Amino acid sequence: MQQHLISVLMENEAGSLSRVVGLFSQRGYNIETLNVAPTEDETISRLTLTTNASAEKIEQITKHLHKLIEVVKVIDLTDNAHVERELMLIKVRATGSARSEVKRSADIFRAQIVDVTANLYTIQIVGDGEKLDGFIDVIGRERILEVVRSGVIGILRGDRTLSI
Repeated sequence: MQQHLISVLMENEAGSLSRVVGLFSQRGYNIETLNVAPTEDETISRLTLTTNASAEKIEQITKHLHKLIEVVKVIDLTDNAHVERELMLIKVRATGSARSEVKRSADIFRAQIVDVTANLYTIQIVGDGEKLDGFIDVIGRERILEVVRSGVIGILRGDRTLSI
């Protein structure tokens, strides 16, 4: 099994997301990450999800997605040159000499400290999953109080677009 990044353009209407997600749950496919937001056309939303499945199962999933009335276009970005990113907010304990160590690590990973208290830093970091996991490893799990991840979003490289 391989992780796939699937983008779906669908009508921005009540219940559309429920039908797409329901398709996955009815067939026993787990969604690892999920993002939905309006596009430049407010009547269309772009859903981006990651799931682990074989190529054959992804083909079945995309065929079923195309059958949904709300779905306009579907693409498996994994099969195409693409850029993917994820946003993570991480709250870490930072006291004493650890403050400068955490700040130095954030600088190395090109992360931003977005909130500061006497004992805590809240750090924003953007990148692929490996970069975010690497930052967690460097910071050390014992310092981490909370982690929030946005899930993966992606876009095709070059002139190719997913549009109507």
